[in-house]
Parts: sequence; C-alpha cells; structure tokens
Amino acid sequence: MMQLSYILLGLIAGTFSGFMGLGGGILLAPALVYIFGLTQHQAQGTSLAVMVPPITLLAALKYYHSGNVRLDIAVFIALGFVAGGLVGATLVHGVPDAVLKKIFGLILLLAGVKMFVFT
Repeated sequence: MMQLSYILLGLIAGTFSGFMGLGGGILLAPALVYIFGLTQHQAQGTSLAVMVPPITLLAALKYYHSGNVRLDIAVFIALGFVAGGLVGATLVHGVPDAVLKKIFGLILLLAGVKMFVFT
C-alpha cells in the first residue's frame, strides 16, 4: 500500500516538474520528510536518486521538441551540475539534520518571496 503512496507522490511531483520545471526539491523532499518521516538527508538523497537522467529524459524531450531547450546552455550547466552535486553530497553529511532543514526552508522561502513579489 505504501508503494501506491510513493507512486502518487511521484506522479504529483512529475506533473509539477513537467509543468513548471520543479518537483524534486520543492515537492519531493518536504513530502518525504513531513508525510513519510524520512530525515532531511534521506529525503534529499532520495529526491536526487529520482532525478536520474532516464526519469527526466521524457519531460526534457517534450520541451526540446517544442523548441524550449537551449542545449548550448544546458550542456555546460550539466557539467557543472555533476561536479557540484558531488561536492554538495560530500559536504552535506557534516551538517546536522535540523540545520539542513532550516537552510532548505530558508532557500525555499527566499525563492518564493522573490518570485511572488518581484514578478
């Protein structure tokens, strides 16, 4: 039964990801912490595992076929993303879970306020 809940969460996050380009960090991580009881570290790691290229490939192809992907930019961001992901995943293990939740929440709050107020 729990697998169905995870599939539903994936469906919701995938829909938001395909529609707005968000889902993993903004929806999955908080849901995994507050609904499913994972630690912040576990939620972030699980969210990253979900975003493995085959998962996002179909959504990216839809955007590409609509002319909404700048490959000349995406390739370079991807290179940095791979390196940055490794650095971040290495550094995060020294951060206590409560501190990580606060940092995560602050980033979400700042991004939300900026998008809401300055748009």
